[in-house]
Amino acid sequence: MSVLERLAMPVLHRLDPEQAHDLSLLALRTGLGPRTGPVRGMRLATRVAGLDLPNPLGLAAGYDKNAVAIGPLLRAGFGFVEAGAVTPRAQEGNPRPRLFRLPVDGAVINRFGFNNEGAEVVAERLGRPRPEGVLGLNLGANRDSPDRAADYAELVARCGALVDFVTVNVSSPNTERLRDLEGRAALSALLRGVMERREELPRKPALFLKLSPDIALPDLGEIAELAMELQLDGIIATNSTVARDGLTDRQAIQAGGMSGTPLFERSTRVLAQLAYVTEGAIPLIGVGGVRCGETAYAKIRAGASAVQLYTGLVYGGLTLVPRILSELDTLLARDGFASVAEAVGTGRQDWL
Repeated sequence: MSVLERLAMPVLHRLDPEQAHDLSLLALRTGLGPRTGPVRGMRLATRVAGLDLPNPLGLAAGYDKNAVAIGPLLRAGFGFVEAGAVTPRAQEGNPRPRLFRLPVDGAVINRFGFNNEGAEVVAERLGRPRPEGVLGLNLGANRDSPDRAADYAELVARCGALVDFVTVNVSSPNTERLRDLEGRAALSALLRGVMERREELPRKPALFLKLSPDIALPDLGEIAELAMELQLDGIIATNSTVARDGLTDRQAIQAGGMSGTPLFERSTRVLAQLAYVTEGAIPLIGVGGVRCGETAYAKIRAGASAVQLYTGLVYGGLTLVPRILSELDTLLARDGFASVAEAVGTGRQDWL
């Protein structure tokens, strides 16, 4: 950790978790974060869904929900950044407290419920000048929407041309019955509607789908087949889980989605299964429990073309980003890979 992080982290961890989260965003906006730009290296540069990434490590959605710190985050070392989730209309989300640290387990439980300032505000921020870098936006549906599929299409129409990729998030466990949209028929109609609206844009973003780690294997296979049929640009595996396997922290009783270290094995097995079913036809992005170079490398070898993290930053700070990438570069070199792309899927069988 940097000196600043060593001083700040104990203070932040004495605050309410959501208050600490908001304070960390404020610190970035006032210039207290890293300013080095994306970490670069010959082995680390890669291409995913037509997007050229300086490195394969991205920031997952959920940290910068309202796109308030895009510039500082793009300068913090990441290969790409995903803002959101955003919904068409602003909404408060679930009652507080709704974010809980589980330091004993290296995990976090959240039940935010898509709290955000809405598409109009976020679109205005996305349209401002920012540093070069690959930027995505996670899309959600309003809790009280009479037509949730239409919400996603509306968001693509309003925000899609302002980012490099959009992610259809039907896998959050914190909006009631949202995961019902992961069923093949409902998901097919939703995605086709999104794709129709995307075709109307002057600048078309890549289209990703984010899946739950709790989905049954037969359903996972059906979704993978649908993704290939529709020629989606990528799948993000996975969101947080409602499972509590192996947790020992007293906060494990909290309702919501659990992320962090205990999610690593579950999410990586889903990733490997997707890689097996799709056979490289669709790029995969692995997320869930990435906290060091070894875990990032394991996801790549399981089938991920790129990876994301969020919870790891709660315990490791932003200096975790260059550290993971340095470790990953060393591991690629150790095993004789000249690039990330060469390593993708080489260890998939270990997770099946």
